[in-house]
Amino acid sequence: MVQGSKASSVRVSADGEGLVSRAGVALLRELTISTGLGTGWSEALLDTYQGMPVHLPGRVLADVAVMIADGGDALAHLATLRDQDKLFGAVASDATAWRVLDRVDDEHLARLQAGRAAAREQAWAAGAGPDVTAGLVIDIDATISIAHSEKENAAKTWKKTFGFHPLLAYLDRPDISGGEALAGILRPGKAGSNTAADHAEILTMALAALPACARPDPGDPGAPQVMIRTDDAGATHAFAAAVRAAGCGFSMGFPISTEVQTAVLAVPADAWVPAYDLDGGPRDGAWVAEITGMLDLAKWPERSRVIVRRERPHPGAQLRFTDADGHRFTAFIADTDGGQLADLEVRHRAHARVEDRIRCGKTTGLRNFPCRGYAENKTWLELSLTAADLLTWTQALCFTGDLARAEPATLRYRVCAVAGKLTRTARVTTLHLDRDWPWAQRLATAFTRLRAAPWPG
Repeated sequence: MVQGSKASSVRVSADGEGLVSRAGVALLRELTISTGLGTGWSEALLDTYQGMPVHLPGRVLADVAVMIADGGDALAHLATLRDQDKLFGAVASDATAWRVLDRVDDEHLARLQAGRAAAREQAWAAGAGPDVTAGLVIDIDATISIAHSEKENAAKTWKKTFGFHPLLAYLDRPDISGGEALAGILRPGKAGSNTAADHAEILTMALAALPACARPDPGDPGAPQVMIRTDDAGATHAFAAAVRAAGCGFSMGFPISTEVQTAVLAVPADAWVPAYDLDGGPRDGAWVAEITGMLDLAKWPERSRVIVRRERPHPGAQLRFTDADGHRFTAFIADTDGGQLADLEVRHRAHARVEDRIRCGKTTGLRNFPCRGYAENKTWLELSLTAADLLTWTQALCFTGDLARAEPATLRYRVCAVAGKLTRTARVTTLHLDRDWPWAQRLATAFTRLRAAPWPG
């Protein structure tokens, strides 16, 4: 007999009243109303109906985005909202949600993207935005999403898997763990990595997703400063030119070619300066140097600079064929004038944060594209990015401390999963959170902060 077990001593009955689960999800749903997201999306899609629908399409899609933010990865999971009508009201059926997805073609998808940009502007104006005056950084990277069944445009990937190869753009928000999703392009699995046209397209989409107060202007030196960061997949002459034409700066991974390797080996010993860790402390066994004058950069935009990092490999690591002299080398090209080499290298190395953004995105709809049709999956991608935004805006507006930086899984457990009880007295409905839940008071405060935010209009 197992000592201390109380399972058999708990009496179970099915006669509770007014009880709801996942009460914290109501905070995310209320945010879609405060930002005008659902209303804007309905306006974008109403011309696809002959009359007024029972369920407004924007409300349906906003509910799907909330469901994804809560961890759902299939339309069937919309039942987590629909089965609690006492808290969420009337939520569309799975069949209705499918029909709304079917209405979104490329033209209407662009309208949905514009609607999300308008919601972002509202959220930032209410206090969810970063400090624009400090400059913004947009990270662009691609990922693989596995398809476990035949789906339109799913194909063999360069990693010898089968699925899709979406290209994504995130606004770097070190203050928010999940980051802010700006744009995404769903591509077949066989899409290339160094596709300049795709990178130029997502650059345009990402800048359009920013509020007007944060967009760069090539003709205005006083406009907000925006830096575009990529790995070496984005390092093409055409994309660098597109970034410069958009009024942005760039910092891109630079391939270690034979020319670069020769230049690195010719760097004088006293030209190497110590590198830093991301926290600003010294990094033992790592140095940086500039090799701009040793390379032919005529095809790159003016003021382009190549900086290389030399580091002793950690124990057990194997050197690559591009490494030499017992060190591992990485390089990047940037168009920043001046600055300490170590500072520029730390800034570029922070691009690695986008991998965490994508990892969190894989738990927020990006792991699985559930639809058979390509158009529907493109809409699902937009809803997944919206879900990431909802989590980010909620954290920025409603929480401080660890909950403001918590990853989606932690936020779902501590905030979304809390149970509650609905009561109604004097025509007022009250959601009572479990007083013993460690984060109940912080969730109650979050609702107060959301409603007290200075929403425009």
